Amino acid sequence: MADRSPPRCCLAGATATGKSALVQALAERTGAAILSADAMLVYRGMDIGTAKPSAEERARVPYYGLDCVAPDAPFSTAAWLDRARAAQAQCEREGRALYVTGGTGLYFSALLRGLDPAPPRDPALAAELEALSPDELRARLARHRVTLPPAEAQNPRRLVRTLELLERGHPLPSAWLGAPKPPLLALTWERSLLHERIARRVDQMFREGLLDEAEALRAHFPEWSRTACQAIGYAEAFACLDGRLTQAEARERIIIRTRQLARRQETYFRHQFAVTWLPLTPDTRPADLLDRLQRLWA
Repeated sequence: MADRSPPRCCLAGATATGKSALVQALAERTGAAILSADAMLVYRGMDIGTAKPSAEERARVPYYGLDCVAPDAPFSTAAWLDRARAAQAQCEREGRALYVTGGTGLYFSALLRGLDPAPPRDPALAAELEALSPDELRARLARHRVTLPPAEAQNPRRLVRTLELLERGHPLPSAWLGAPKPPLLALTWERSLLHERIARRVDQMFREGLLDEAEALRAHFPEWSRTACQAIGYAEAFACLDGRLTQAEARERIIIRTRQLARRQETYFRHQFAVTWLPLTPDTRPADLLDRLQRLWA
């Protein structure tokens, strides 16, 4: 597919900031489609634990980037980018705007910067590097006299991949070395308020049947892909089903992990993009926020 300018209507934000509901409402108002930029929403059947848009919401707005593969199948950023570009081409043919929203910074980076070509993985070298601690990885990287941006230097997976390329004599992608930051719009809440929203979301997931969903998924897919296994909520639900955690303990662990994820997401956005933050408070009127977003994207 030919290269095209990236979509300009992108709204990021940490988990539970309310970005999905906001973009859904605006898409219904304007007739736009939505592209999900969330690495966990690509998995079929993982609905409650990922807060995936409901069937009713998807009936009102065309969606892309959802339910791409089963939980036991691998799925890469490059595969998502292919689908994103196909969605953009489809919307251009239809004369329809495409809104992009989600919390996976790597997806936004690929969409707005593109993906630098990189050679295939070296399984033996990768296994050797993955056995090292983050401090050991950074020490090994220092011997190559390469400095990564702070957010990248704290990401063990990026450290492993960087060392794989360097030790095989390949150049690093320009985005990893601090190339100019693309602009991005993002929602944000004061930390304690976001924590309250996260707790309410976790409680809602249990009410909607997270444990039943996890049990059914495990029956159909005993082995999950490496990325799917990282989905917050499912490991805790499995532990609860197996009697290794009480529901209260599972709830607390999900809340803690989600808070940690939200912090990592905002850190990634801050370091990798020229972010325009839209701060929210309990006094923010949804209608005013909707109007503001529509003006920004007009």
